[in-house]
Amino acid sequence: MNNLSFHITDIMANSIRAKASEIGLFIEERDLRITIRIADNGLGMDAGTIARVTNPFYTTRTTRKVGLGIPFLIQNAEQTGGAVSITSQPGKGTVVTASFCSNHIDCPPWGDLPGTVAMLITGNPDINICFEYQAVKTVFSISTSEIKEILDGIPLSYPKVMLLVKEMIKENIRP
Repeated sequence: MNNLSFHITDIMANSIRAKASEIGLFIEERDLRITIRIADNGLGMDAGTIARVTNPFYTTRTTRKVGLGIPFLIQNAEQTGGAVSITSQPGKGTVVTASFCSNHIDCPPWGDLPGTVAMLITGNPDINICFEYQAVKTVFSISTSEIKEILDGIPLSYPKVMLLVKEMIKENIRP
């Protein structure tokens, strides 16, 4: 995974597969540190599963025999001097927090963060995705439920909605 947006997509896809109805994506950029936290109310994991998800040869998916998302996230965070933590409870959900030293030469670039968030929101209309971005002089948040209210009946799946959401995010954050 060569950018932070890919990591976000992968972790949020895990939340979606875990049947989450609420997913929070919280990003903070301060003091040369990027912190990404993804919290969901999905199925959750027991302590044994949490211990195994860092192993690239463990996955709960039946379509393949490896699960590289979390191990790559850990590798990318740690090689910048950052870290990853995972907390979870069966039936309550999971929280994945990753920190990166943004001035480290090995820190992955953002990729298309506005496009990624817009795609996740508009592509999953039945899940309330809350996105919050904080930097020194920037605070921005938006959620699926807020967008639905603004659109007043226009479906999230309408192609121009994704472009609108992407542009709104792009104008309000500057990663």
